[in-house]
Amino acid sequence: MLLIFLKRATFLVLLMAFYARSHAAPSHTNIVLIFIDDMGYGDIGPFGNKLNQTPHLNRMAKEGLKLTDFYVSNTACTPSRAALMTGTYAHRIGMDGRVVFPGEDRGLHPDEITIAELLKKEGYATGCFGKWHLGDQKEFLPLSQGFDEYFGIPYSNDMWPGNKRGNPVTNRAPYTPLPVIHQDKAVAYVSDGQDQALLCEVITKKAVSFIRKNRKNPFFCYVPHAYVHSPRYARPDILKRAAGNVNRANVEEIDDSVGQILDTLRQLDIQDHTLVIFTSDNGGAGGMSMGQLRGGKGGPKYEGHMRVPTLTWWPGTIPAGKVNSEIATTIDLFPSLAKLAGTGIPVDRTIDGKNVLDLLLGKPGTKSPHKSLYYEVDGIRRDNWKLVMGKRRKPELYNLIADIGEKNDLADRHPDIVDELKSMLDAHAEQIVEDTRPAAFVEQAVPIISRPGNLPRLREYMNPSGKQK
Repeated sequence: MLLIFLKRATFLVLLMAFYARSHAAPSHTNIVLIFIDDMGYGDIGPFGNKLNQTPHLNRMAKEGLKLTDFYVSNTACTPSRAALMTGTYAHRIGMDGRVVFPGEDRGLHPDEITIAELLKKEGYATGCFGKWHLGDQKEFLPLSQGFDEYFGIPYSNDMWPGNKRGNPVTNRAPYTPLPVIHQDKAVAYVSDGQDQALLCEVITKKAVSFIRKNRKNPFFCYVPHAYVHSPRYARPDILKRAAGNVNRANVEEIDDSVGQILDTLRQLDIQDHTLVIFTSDNGGAGGMSMGQLRGGKGGPKYEGHMRVPTLTWWPGTIPAGKVNSEIATTIDLFPSLAKLAGTGIPVDRTIDGKNVLDLLLGKPGTKSPHKSLYYEVDGIRRDNWKLVMGKRRKPELYNLIADIGEKNDLADRHPDIVDELKSMLDAHAEQIVEDTRPAAFVEQAVPIISRPGNLPRLREYMNPSGKQK
């Protein structure tokens, strides 16, 4: 009997050890980075919006951390994404100025090291689902920039034949059809508003599928949504729910998407070793809300242009329901996620971002490493003081603690502070010029597709049977 008991006990120990190994957390923390397009600071419930119904983001904030002073490093689609991916100001790597257009010969230099490349070397599966916008030539697409999987559109959803302004790369000739890319090939195209209304849904489905497939491995899931960039369309059920307001419908479908991603993590029981970051690529465009902030996408670098709604979520690690007002920026994600993955950042080039991992994780008492914050080369914040180059490049000075809406220009009252901050800003701009790296260019750039050919419309790609859902 004793022998039988010992055999059974040994078997149970081995079984429990096997179970523990098979259900153990991956050796690295999973990372989901959700990057919204053109969402304003005041568009979601955690940042004060009362119209848009965002229960999933509300819950994310309740269970995680709200960062009130989180900024993009560069504005507009292309420079913002270039800065995010490389931890470097877009001005420094030749990706500032205008966005990249379809068929353009410019793109993010393959020699740049992206977040995906850093994490891939550490054993992460890497996937990008959504709008890329760092060059549409094969050399610039996600598979050449560290991602194992890609599904989405290669540039903005307004770069299609419906945009009557035409493509500046081709002297305002009509835009070619907007392709939907899987890996590095077109599998469908966005033909009309009905297809546009499916972009959030299909991107979410692909991201969720990637998470499910890689649930037993460490993964980096980058979700740069095409929403809420114009033109805005919505599926009939979502538009009805939003009382016919398409702007509200787009924000609420983003909330649905976040809910599906978080629910998937919970269902797979990997939420306790997954960091989720939600933020936007720049201030809100027309129809969006900046809340208390002045400005929005475009124009002088007021707070509404570069301060974006940001949440972090990691149950069991990030304290629930906390709010942090320390300064952090999108370029900080590069060194911070490298730290999280247990790797370093490149030492052979300038990386502008700083490690703010403890801040993102809500560790008590953490202070920002930023002594000053640069709004590209058009503004600077130091502590509570903000200098911005306004109309006709006239310096304006604001105290952001007393005047978050930047209504009271104090430049005339504090000329000494203006001079000091302007000197710092000029020195920053000069340093960027002295230490730059070029974008990449290809010869004979061509659009991904010049006509639809045999490609299905997006709705046909998603529902090839043609049956009503």
